[in-house]
Amino acid sequence: MEKNILPRKLRIYVPLMCIFMLFVFLMPRSPKFNYDYSKGSPWMYETMIAQFDFPLIKTQAQFGAEREKAWTEVVPFYRHDPLVAAIAARGVASADLEGHESARVAVASALKSVYAKGLLPDRVSKDVAVDRSSDGMIYIQKDMRAEKVPVTEVYDMERAGAMLREAIAKACPHCNADSVYVASGLSAVLVPDLVYDQQTTDLIHRENVYYVSPTRGVVKSGQTIVSNGEIVTAEIEQMLDSYKAEYDRSVGYDGPRWLQWAGNAVIALLIVMVLFFAIYYCNYRIFDSYNKYLYILMVFTLSAAASFVVARMDPSMFYLVPFTLIALYLQAFFTKKTVFTIYLISLIPMLMSAPNGVELYVMYVVAGVVGIFVFDYFNKGWLQFVTAFIVFVVMLLVLGAFRIADGIGSIRNYSVIWYLALGAFMSVAGYPLIYLFEKMFMLVSSSKLVELSDTSNKLLRMLADKAPGTFQHCLQVMNLADAAARSIDANVPLVRAGALYHDVGKICNPQCFTENETPGVKYHAGLTPKESAQEIIRHVSDGLALAEKHNLPGVLKDFIRTHHGTTSAAYFLNKYLSDGGDPEDVSDFYYDGIRPVTKEQVILMLCDAVEAASRSLKDYSPDNISELVDRIIDGKSDDGQLADSDISLREIATIKEVLKLYLQQMYHSRVVYPKRKIAARK
Repeated sequence: MEKNILPRKLRIYVPLMCIFMLFVFLMPRSPKFNYDYSKGSPWMYETMIAQFDFPLIKTQAQFGAEREKAWTEVVPFYRHDPLVAAIAARGVASADLEGHESARVAVASALKSVYAKGLLPDRVSKDVAVDRSSDGMIYIQKDMRAEKVPVTEVYDMERAGAMLREAIAKACPHCNADSVYVASGLSAVLVPDLVYDQQTTDLIHRENVYYVSPTRGVVKSGQTIVSNGEIVTAEIEQMLDSYKAEYDRSVGYDGPRWLQWAGNAVIALLIVMVLFFAIYYCNYRIFDSYNKYLYILMVFTLSAAASFVVARMDPSMFYLVPFTLIALYLQAFFTKKTVFTIYLISLIPMLMSAPNGVELYVMYVVAGVVGIFVFDYFNKGWLQFVTAFIVFVVMLLVLGAFRIADGIGSIRNYSVIWYLALGAFMSVAGYPLIYLFEKMFMLVSSSKLVELSDTSNKLLRMLADKAPGTFQHCLQVMNLADAAARSIDANVPLVRAGALYHDVGKICNPQCFTENETPGVKYHAGLTPKESAQEIIRHVSDGLALAEKHNLPGVLKDFIRTHHGTTSAAYFLNKYLSDGGDPEDVSDFYYDGIRPVTKEQVILMLCDAVEAASRSLKDYSPDNISELVDRIIDGKSDDGQLADSDISLREIATIKEVLKLYLQQMYHSRVVYPKRKIAARK
């Protein structure tokens, strides 16, 4: 329990320097619109005047309304047929006007006027109705050029017929124009020269729906956007949003270039320092496990680089990047305290570079925390998709809350919802990479530890078959260690696996240990205390050999190596000294191991000793159990076994209380059943 000191090895700081240099080059080069505002609040800054012309971006409500309107409005497309007019002219020239030849010229002139504008058919399509009001519009293609014109500028069959009758009436005032029109067959001459094109109409309609302009109008340079103290209305907020978007996109840095680089360097340095001290204060032992340290830096760099790159390319992609996956990548190898701290820091680059950084930061923090929690329950097979769905719902709720608070009311941009859903799914699809990282950095993930803790594994089955008493002891130690680890936020899967394998070396000589002795057989009878101690101590080296043979991870080998530390085989040492042994010649009674370093190794040492000692109690009263736990743990501490560990006195006190309570519940007294005096009738 030595005092934490800053690491002095150069290899700790070299990766940090590389990350620092990467940040300096990736950080944004242009200034940002650093003003906070919301609708309904006063503008607390100086009066803002537009420094340049910028387009006014439509709000989501305006954009959605225009798209909905475009969907309901279908503008028909017609192609002009020039041959129809020539055929109609020949029809007029050959028509029998019943002696009213003076009207032929007038009718031909009127017909020419009709076809100069265009003649529509009476019926276009069963799915398309032409709006013939003053606001109705149609497309007409003439000579390879399409033009949108009001429908009132062209003729329909009724208006064209009326125009021909009017021409007859003017040329022959004393005749019946309607009779001449019908008798001469001029109604058959009128053939529409505008032909409806269904395919082009549908194409233009789709373009009108999906390519609604995102802007309306332009705000000129020099125009006042908002004055100091003025309430930010919906219109002002729209102008500010538009000005901010143009400012972030177009305004460049016009000051000394070295000052900009210096500012970015200072910011990058501070972020790297925050990361370093976060690791230092969460678990400074990570610096000793260099592969774990590099893994944290790699995950952090991935998150930061993704933020900076997306900010340069397309900020809307921030909703798509699965930042919650960073939390899951960390959770696989570290405790939740470390995961949460590093995850918060990993999102800082996104907070800095995203246009709506605060909104995204809060959304991903909440989603990450929820993801860490629910992944403990839904982490196998298809259940991982349940985690993804829950994360998606949480992100949607947080984003919706921000929209409501900003007065928008809802998420009208459905592409954002799609991005969030896809990002949540990618957090599941990308999780198997953890097994690649496990190999690359030579780490052991929580999933791997859970797999190793399956008692159907070959080595554990061998332990259960050859040393059943030891196997039961390991199970009890595992339960004790589990409770103790949870109480101080240690790595529960790691300490459970360590407890199951710590005495695996007893497989090689099970009868040497009392829990496996066959009734009537005394293994140590006839052995000297020194020989017995050596047989006992050998289970550590035997365990390491078995671990090597069965390819157990290094972290589990460390539990085998440290669970007795440098203590002695106390029973045989005391017997040796009581029989007159030389106090100077006792080295053979001590384990040649190493003292525990991590919290998990300390927990296993204490639980192993307490569980073994608890079997010797004759009276399991609360006082006896409490005295036993205090004596065992204080003895380990006084013997210096905890001197190299990173566990605190407060955590040791917590472990004591947990073990006392657990043993009291495990060895509580049972009800004494009274003897039956009268035979019961079945």
